[in-house]
Amino acid sequence: MYKKEDYVFWKLAELFIVQAGYRIVKLFPNQQELWLEKKENKKTPIVRLLRSDISWSNWMVRDIETTALTGSRIRRQMNLRRLPLVNIYISEYPPVDDYATMAEEPFILRDRMSETLVHSILFAEDTYKDAEQKLAYLTVLKDLDFLHTLDYSQEAIEEVKRKTLEHARRETEKEQAIFKAGKPFFTYIFMAIQIAVFLILELNGGSTNPSTLLKFGAKFNPLILNGEWWRFFTPIFLHIGLLHLAMNTFGLYFVGTAVERMMGSARFLFVYLFAGFGGSLASFLFSHELSAGASGAIFGCLGALLYFGLVFPRLFYRTMGPTVLFIIVLNLAFGFSVSMVDNAGHIGGLAAGFLAAGIVHFPKKKRPVMQIAFAAASILIVGLLLQHGFQKALGPKDERSVILLAEEYINQENIDKAYEILKAFETNSSVTEKTYFMLSFTEIKKGMLPEAKLHLQKAIELDPEFPEAHYNLALIYLEEENLELAGKHAEKAAAIKPGRDEYKNLVAEIKKAIKKNPRR
Repeated sequence: MYKKEDYVFWKLAELFIVQAGYRIVKLFPNQQELWLEKKENKKTPIVRLLRSDISWSNWMVRDIETTALTGSRIRRQMNLRRLPLVNIYISEYPPVDDYATMAEEPFILRDRMSETLVHSILFAEDTYKDAEQKLAYLTVLKDLDFLHTLDYSQEAIEEVKRKTLEHARRETEKEQAIFKAGKPFFTYIFMAIQIAVFLILELNGGSTNPSTLLKFGAKFNPLILNGEWWRFFTPIFLHIGLLHLAMNTFGLYFVGTAVERMMGSARFLFVYLFAGFGGSLASFLFSHELSAGASGAIFGCLGALLYFGLVFPRLFYRTMGPTVLFIIVLNLAFGFSVSMVDNAGHIGGLAAGFLAAGIVHFPKKKRPVMQIAFAAASILIVGLLLQHGFQKALGPKDERSVILLAEEYINQENIDKAYEILKAFETNSSVTEKTYFMLSFTEIKKGMLPEAKLHLQKAIELDPEFPEAHYNLALIYLEEENLELAGKHAEKAAAIKPGRDEYKNLVAEIKKAIKKNPRR
């Protein structure tokens, strides 16, 4: 037999789901108990609907306590300190004994510093007016005129149930469709490329070798300033060491596949490359260090997920939101605490990914005005940053960068340019034996032997166990026919590195020359 209470149960469910935007957490098999949530608003209460004819108040007491325990578990899952829960009973008659206290005061379950509040409402004969007022006070439901209708036929109840469950099903399908707009393709392509490039680096001097990284396109400000613009993009595919590759490959797999499924392959390709460019641009502006890696592009995928949160806030916070925010905060905190991490690149990639997602938006959900605004903002920001960067970019300020740049010029046989930047850095307070040695090398190439000798002597003063400096100084003394000092430094080089044949050969050559010319 169909009763008014069955109609009220499903009509309340319809109002919460269709009008108030709640979603079904759980519908029990008997379809007499329904849990609902609106997770995107932490202040909105969880709702429980129970259709049951209640005879005794002690049963209600036990049920409220059980409901509070369930609510407490939900509160912990949602990471809330305080969770309001509206517990609605629909019964033909109220309990035969006193139940007023349970309906008037909330049941509070405390757990350390947290609490779950259960507000119970009873819809039963002679309680509808009070229940209606309390429900309107505790929830967003205001229009409850249906409570006074006379149509409680089987057809009416089935229609309300069908409409409610159909709406919930459609909303679920719409949400699921957002996450299935495409299939990962470019994610796997990029993973394969960066693994292949890593192997190529290892076979050509090593992925941690600065010269190798420079050769294959790592971000290096002086070379970008010299017109090598492609270094804004090529670092995306380079990684420094196996751990760096592994972390970024796993990160790309988990984050990249999610974004490509949501946005489709073409949009993902644009977001990934634009974010990688944004990360390199930020690194170009704020870091003079040699850098490489897909981290900026991967952070760009996180930026795209933040844009997803802007467009679909309820779905974002109900699904991935807390996890995405935690990952971003954790990685940025790690970047700020570890000096060798290029956090500028991470932040730049994050921002660029957000902007890129705004430009392409989501499949079948075009917003032309917003997309044009994002495109205009992106063009303006990138243009201003590039202009600022090429006017005031950080050049080689530290010794490592100076030596790297000098080595690059030497490899290009541009000795004059290498000499120029090394000579300019010579007066820097942080100069070490490495700069003096490199400077002497360029001076030897330029035929400036007295100057080279002076700088080699300075290098040896700073590091007496510098075999290459001793060897080159021995060659200069040999050129000057100062066999005694030539022999001294050649023997020192051979003693430091006894396995180097060229050192041994030089010692033998000098000894042979001394025998022929003992006065020297």
